[in-house]
Amino acid sequence: MPDNRTFQDREKPSAIRASNISAAKSVADAVRTSLGPRGMDKMIQASNGEVTVTNDGATILKQMKVLHPAASMLVELSKAQDVEAGDGTTTVVVLAGSLLDACQKLLDKGIHPTTISDSFQRAAKKAVEILASMSVPLELSDRESMLKSATTSLNSKVVSQNSPLLAPMAVDAVMRVIDPATATNVDLRDIKVIQKVGGTLEDTELIDGLVFTQGLAHKAAANTRQEKAKIGLIQFQISPPKTQMDNNIIVSDYTHMDRVLREEKEYILNICKQIKKAGCNVLLIQKSILRDAINDLALHFLSKLKIMVVTNVEREDIEFVCKTIGCRPVASLDHFTAETLGYADLVEEVSAGDGRILKVTGTGGVAKTVTLLVRGSNKMVVGEADRSLHDALCVIRCLVKKRALIAGGGAPEIEMSLRLMEHANELTGMDSYCVRAYAEALEVIPLTLAENAGLNPIAVVTELRNKHAQGAKTAGINVKKGKITDILEENVVQPLLVSTSAIQLATETVRSLMKIDDIVTVQR
Repeated sequence: MPDNRTFQDREKPSAIRASNISAAKSVADAVRTSLGPRGMDKMIQASNGEVTVTNDGATILKQMKVLHPAASMLVELSKAQDVEAGDGTTTVVVLAGSLLDACQKLLDKGIHPTTISDSFQRAAKKAVEILASMSVPLELSDRESMLKSATTSLNSKVVSQNSPLLAPMAVDAVMRVIDPATATNVDLRDIKVIQKVGGTLEDTELIDGLVFTQGLAHKAAANTRQEKAKIGLIQFQISPPKTQMDNNIIVSDYTHMDRVLREEKEYILNICKQIKKAGCNVLLIQKSILRDAINDLALHFLSKLKIMVVTNVEREDIEFVCKTIGCRPVASLDHFTAETLGYADLVEEVSAGDGRILKVTGTGGVAKTVTLLVRGSNKMVVGEADRSLHDALCVIRCLVKKRALIAGGGAPEIEMSLRLMEHANELTGMDSYCVRAYAEALEVIPLTLAENAGLNPIAVVTELRNKHAQGAKTAGINVKKGKITDILEENVVQPLLVSTSAIQLATETVRSLMKIDDIVTVQR
């Protein structure tokens, strides 16, 4: 009889799966405590000593140093949810962790991974149908519902007490950059969020136009206010030309020295006159890597010609600036004409915190762009407000993509769980087991919400399940009151896309982890 023992190494695949599941679950457990409005924050310290305080799942996982390949799949999962929906990054990881736990139990019962994987896919499809059936359609003209959604998103953040101020800003920002009648998506690059330390979060404002945090180049600040501004954007330098290679010029005579200085003066004055001739009275200069974009002499001449100067405009901001004020970037002096200039009603420098900022407003509706200027007492607060606003903007973007709302507070998860349990009873064989395990795994969201709010998780989830069984589809955990209420009346709503995307992405990741039975290390 041939010896087949070499092919009978059955232990290894199950050990690899167990290792993958445990690594991925440990990542899910790390962010689990930061789920929901009563979730805790994490303090992340980078190797350079920079500290971040956040409870945004995607931010926490992005900055974590994850070594295990299966755990890094969960980090990728939260990134995918961030791109697809923008919110629900913690939910998706916690959900994946719970599904993996269910997988481990099914594997221990001896069910084959492929069977589990296929059943989970069918269960996810059914779950998405259940979500769609309990959603409420939404019109983009319904500002009230959109505000509720944005507020729900902000409630779980550090800046939740400022949500009455930030939520309307997020809604207005998105509505200004789209055409509600035809829009199917929002390009968030049209909404620029600028951070400025100083003041409080109450000073945060939405500006129809541009903001430059570097202020004016002050040596040239002949005036700090310019109405009916003609704005030019240049990508060339207003400083003496340099040769391609390093060289030394030895001047042996004072007359030669004077001549060099005179030539330099004439060269720069000629450029400044050309700029004035085009009718420009506000000049933006792109940041230069090779040499000084502008020197003191040029600033002096431009000041005399009553031209306001803003230097160090970042390369990646050029497109946004051009789109907002309708100017064209000019790479050489010969092309600097009146047609390349943009227009704004008012350009003025105002003090902000310990510095000054330049506001460009009244761009005449050239383009649909807005700027959000986020203020705060320190870097951590401003950074967290920026991330929270990004999530709120993404929530509104989800509503533009898929115009439907569902209740929050763990209501959809319990509803899906109940309906899937009923569905599992109609199935036979292994499918029934797997779908039931999937349904139970979904209960992790309300369970965690209750746990983080300091309630008794088992009692709360049992009562919630009971309410849903009696037909109260929108019953959810009211974290603030610490009991079960109709969550729609509490204005806790979220976009349908956030939940459907979380279910699909989490299931996809779990399925791909189930299919892995070996890890091969390769020398690169």
